[in-house]
Amino acid sequence: MASQLIREGKISLLYFLIGAGICCVPSISWNKSMQYVWLDSWKYLLGIYTIVFHTIVSLVYISDNRMYQIALRSGSLGLCFGLGVLLSIADTTLVYFGWYVMVLSFFHWSEYFMTAVTNPRSLSLESFLLDHSREYKLAVVSSWIEYTLEWVLFPEMKLLRWFCYVGLVMVIGGEILRKCSMYTARSNFNHYIQYIKQDGHTLVTRGVYSLFRHPAYVGWFYWSIGTQLILCNPFCLVGFTIVSWRFFQERIHEEEIYLLNFFGEEYFNYQKKVGTGLPFINGYRREL
Repeated sequence: MASQLIREGKISLLYFLIGAGICCVPSISWNKSMQYVWLDSWKYLLGIYTIVFHTIVSLVYISDNRMYQIALRSGSLGLCFGLGVLLSIADTTLVYFGWYVMVLSFFHWSEYFMTAVTNPRSLSLESFLLDHSREYKLAVVSSWIEYTLEWVLFPEMKLLRWFCYVGLVMVIGGEILRKCSMYTARSNFNHYIQYIKQDGHTLVTRGVYSLFRHPAYVGWFYWSIGTQLILCNPFCLVGFTIVSWRFFQERIHEEEIYLLNFFGEEYFNYQKKVGTGLPFINGYRREL
C-alpha cells in the first residue's frame, strides 16, 4: 500500500509539471519567423495545449479512475499555475492577478503532494483541499467577484505595487511555515481534527512546533490574508482576516480538547511554554 501511495505522489508531481508546461508555449516566439504565429494565435495555442493535455490524461488512465482523478486535479492545477506565470509576465493590468493564480494553484497541489511525502497513510483526493468547505469556496469566489468589479471600475487600484509585494511575502512565508509543519509532524499531521488517538500518534514539540503550537494554522492564516493583499481587495482583506481568525479560534479550541485528552499533562505543559502563534487566540485551557 505504501508504494502505491508513493506512486500517487509521483504521478501528482509529473502531471502538475506537465500542466505548468503551458507557460513554455510562448517560447515559439523566440524564433522570429514564428513570432507572428504567437501574436495572432496565442489563444488557440493555449487552448490546444489544454485540450491535448486532458486527452492524454484520459487515454493514459482510461481504466484507472483513481489515478485519472489525481492526474486530472494535479494537471489542472499545473495548467492554472502556468497560466498564472503567463499573466504575471504579460504587459497588462492583470500582472498581480497572475501572482494570485500561481500561489492559489500551487497551494492546493502542494497540500496533496506534501501529504504523499510525509503522511501517505492519510492521503486521499481530499488532500488537495479543493472541497475543503462551503465557506472556503464562498470566500474564494467572493474575492474573485470583488477583484473583477474593482478591476473593471478602478483598474489602477489593482496595481498598488507595495501592497502586492507585502502580500507575496506573507503568502510565501505562510506557505513555507505550513509545509515545514507538515514535514516536521509527518504522520502526526492531518488535515482534519482527530477525535480518536491513532497508533503511533505522538506529540510533536520540535522544530517550528517549538515556536508555535499550531504552525500550520499560523501559516494558512497569514497565507489567506496575503492573497487578498496581492489582489488589493480591501473588503475581502478585512473579511478574510475576521473569518479566518474566528475559524481558527473555534478549531484550535476544539482540537486542543482532544489533544489534552490524548496527551494529558504533557500537552498541558506544552501549552504553558508555547503559544498558539495566532493573535489573541489562547486555545483551550484546563487545569489538570
